[in-house]
Amino acid sequence: MINTLAAKKIREMLAEDLGSGDVTSEAIVPPKLGVRGEIVARQAGTVAGTAEVTAVFNEAGVKVKVIRSDGAVVRPGDIIIRLEGQARRILAAERVALNLPMRMSGIATATRKLIGMAKRRNPKVAISATRKTAPLLTYFDKRAVVIAGGKPHRYRLSDHILIKDNHLRLVGSVSEAVRRARKVAGRTEIEVEVSTPKEVLDAARAGASIVMFDNMKPTEIKRAIKLLEREDLRRKVRLEASGRIDLSNVGDFAATGVDIISSSYMTMRAPALDMSLEIRRKD
Repeated sequence: MINTLAAKKIREMLAEDLGSGDVTSEAIVPPKLGVRGEIVARQAGTVAGTAEVTAVFNEAGVKVKVIRSDGAVVRPGDIIIRLEGQARRILAAERVALNLPMRMSGIATATRKLIGMAKRRNPKVAISATRKTAPLLTYFDKRAVVIAGGKPHRYRLSDHILIKDNHLRLVGSVSEAVRRARKVAGRTEIEVEVSTPKEVLDAARAGASIVMFDNMKPTEIKRAIKLLEREDLRRKVRLEASGRIDLSNVGDFAATGVDIISSSYMTMRAPALDMSLEIRRKD
């Protein structure tokens, strides 16, 4: 099952792709022709988006049977979903029904790789997705991360307070920014993006819940953590590494001892997982 927001977006996707109608299928495919179909993996990876595919074809009046559930590992040639219905309806929904799981499965595959590489160096570290997602696809991008075992971080600006570099330029200091945030935060977490050892200490001393090391090298993060330990502040904050983290260096960041690694690699740079839809007549 998908939520109301996702269902609405899927209807919009179908309307965008269909336009005034599938003129090709309407021209050459008999209106009542019944077919069976299969969505097949053409690459190895982690499946995500089967609930979304089901919703797409349900909108089109097509029967769906999920063979490989979200989170499953597939190899080239594996059948992910089986379909049955009118050919025109399946063809009208085909592109949306492939684009969504291909994108989501690519994100899930990259997320699982990041998690595996990070946990080899730090079994307790969590991998989170940043808000660098495709506009209007944040729900689907983040859901793919969660399917693979990652954390969504913030879906939207209202989820928790995250004081970033531009905020600090406007306010003037980390401690003042945290002070102002604490006045209105209530139970909302306060996270602060820092880039120097001084800002790390200022954020922890001011009572930030999470300190994010922004674009700091692993060696710099290790030094900052030692400073926090020296002042008995390490146990009072969760530590997050972020900025230019991908498969080539996620292990090094995990080995620093941070609690969270946030990355946009999986949502902005990971390739989609190739899939195809193959249909045949029922007879």
